[in-house]
Amino acid sequence: MKNLLQLEELGQFGLAVFLFTQLEFQWWLFPICLLLPDVSMVGYLINPKTGARIYNFFHHKMLAILVLILGFWLKISIVEFAGIILFAHSAMDRIFGYGLKFEDDFKHTHLGSIGKK
Repeated sequence: MKNLLQLEELGQFGLAVFLFTQLEFQWWLFPICLLLPDVSMVGYLINPKTGARIYNFFHHKMLAILVLILGFWLKISIVEFAGIILFAHSAMDRIFGYGLKFEDDFKHTHLGSIGKK
């Protein structure tokens, strides 16, 4: 099952790359911006509950899809780009086993525990 889910996420990451190619941005922006959603981990400096809520907000694919649709609807390519980056980043995280966080511990995700077992 794990491999099937990773393959699905890989397909979603590929979709994000394809959508990015439809925009007029330079290629180097994609890898540079791909890790920006992880800035949301700053919430963990407050406490695990706040950290998980902020992290999950920026790593939820529905947010990414809504931002992408908003950018498309308003014809604002930078907003489309932001949605694509959010979507690609979330897919990439899940390929590597990093899921949405529970409020008790950063390592407790909807995909299971991360790190050494």
